[in-house]
Amino acid sequence: MFLTITTTGTPERPATDLGFLLHKHPEKAQRFSTSYGTAHVLYPEADDQRCTAALLLEVDAVALVRRGKGKGRGGAPDAALAQYVNDRPYAASSLLAVALSAVFSSAMRGVCNARPERAAEPLPLRVEVPSLPARGGPELVRRLFEPLGWAVTVEPVPLDVQFPEWGDSRYVRLVLESQALTLAEALRHLYVLLPVLDDAKHYWVASDEVDKLLRAGEGWLPDHPEQKLITSRYLSRRWSLTREAMERLELVRLAEADDSEVEDIDNAVEAETEAEEKPTPLAVQRRDAILTALKASGAARVLDLGCGQGQLVQALLKDPAFTEIVGVDVSMRALTIAGRRLKLDRMGERQASRVRLFQSSLAYTDRRLKGFDAAVLSEVVEHLDLPRLPALEYAVFGSARPRTVLVTTPNVEYNVRWESLPAGHVRHSDHRFEWTREEFGAWARAVAERHGYEVEFVPVGLDDPEVGPPTQMAVFHVNVTDEKEAKAA
Repeated sequence: MFLTITTTGTPERPATDLGFLLHKHPEKAQRFSTSYGTAHVLYPEADDQRCTAALLLEVDAVALVRRGKGKGRGGAPDAALAQYVNDRPYAASSLLAVALSAVFSSAMRGVCNARPERAAEPLPLRVEVPSLPARGGPELVRRLFEPLGWAVTVEPVPLDVQFPEWGDSRYVRLVLESQALTLAEALRHLYVLLPVLDDAKHYWVASDEVDKLLRAGEGWLPDHPEQKLITSRYLSRRWSLTREAMERLELVRLAEADDSEVEDIDNAVEAETEAEEKPTPLAVQRRDAILTALKASGAARVLDLGCGQGQLVQALLKDPAFTEIVGVDVSMRALTIAGRRLKLDRMGERQASRVRLFQSSLAYTDRRLKGFDAAVLSEVVEHLDLPRLPALEYAVFGSARPRTVLVTTPNVEYNVRWESLPAGHVRHSDHRFEWTREEFGAWARAVAERHGYEVEFVPVGLDDPEVGPPTQMAVFHVNVTDEKEAKAA
């Protein structure tokens, strides 16, 4: 990644004052470590008439992948390859913006003890970014920079100069020129708008990003015609952070219009003294939905298939209506933890007679699973590779054949509502897939038809009118008519 900042001057006001403003000496080549690689600052030219400072960021692609901790398994087929084969080392992005902030932090704040008068006055500036991803094309680049006083030259980069018929890539060469901006203003514009054009943050976006945006956007963002787009993209489209930022920007705008302080405007409601009620975790809502469905089915003997660490088994034990509870998992470590959670070694004889834990794989039939009233597959199917689902289907619905089967799985459509989940990623690194409501419905109906069950679908969690609930549950009941006909035959 590469960016240059150039200014011009006279013998009385030399261009080399740029070195004082950036706090980087023109006669030195300096390097700085960042979280994603090494940033270099050097001056290709430096004299009284013209001075150019260059920022070169060498991205460590392996470190970038390691910091991501392999997220995204189960997403696009090329997700693993894309972690290593991408434009990160070459095209300006949020990583370059982070380097700008780290290397030129004092300059971004307009602090220069050696030349305070130069820091506060506009400079003749020319900024060049040879390779900039621009989602929205050259027109969006102009809409972002021109309202800020820049003269914009933007040239699309062809996909291949040898094959012009292929058209242009999503990258552009950008040149910005201005006579009316301070260096600090220019750096803050770049800090915000480079990742906005790339439309991808390559690090965790938390609530402190709102403060960063408002600090860097002070004096220009509240009145920018593309304020909403800038705010949304900068905050990775996290709607709650975007809403917070927009509200705070509106307060700033109102305060400036009224020539008052923001604190004087934002005093209509006193700070709340009572803590807000915390929402019920989705895992608890899921267990409650399962218990409700089991009670409605009249089940007394229940299998928890893929019981994990035993949370559902523990909840079932609290209800005497469930007379026999069996937890099954392929992982002995999970069963050991479940045994500790349930305190099996200290459990009374009567209670202990109600519960068993044993190891088994759902990819194979197991006679011990037969004869139960109900079986639960809670957040299990998405951990299997798709080719292994038919084996699980036969082991549960064909061989064990409980009267009722409950299957819960994530609704991938709801993932856009998870603010902490990067776009295109699944909810857990071990998920092999996540289904839409239509995909889950098609699978469940096909299973029911093949094995003589009827199926209904129950939303778990807030049922969003656009994307549905966070968890989808299928409730299978043996088709009594088919069962009687089979026995008669």
